[in-house]
Amino acid sequence: MHERAETWSEANSEGRWRCFDYDELLKRDKLDLNLFWIKDQSLTDTDALPAPNIIAAEIADGLGAALEQFTKIAARLR
Repeated sequence: MHERAETWSEANSEGRWRCFDYDELLKRDKLDLNLFWIKDQSLTDTDALPAPNIIAAEIADGLGAALEQFTKIAARLR
């Protein structure tokens, strides 16, 4: 882990690894370690999101599938 090289820079804002100085971290509110520098474009374009009922249906489908899998696992463990 100590051999990782920083891949983020002003020129490469999509780099996944970024170093922060201790003094820079101390300047943060409540010494918060939630460090975000990569912007998720899908979160900023709210007009491209599906309708809430579609999102809810997809979540329900995913939860149903997960419950089915856990039920099978629990049955095997008995």
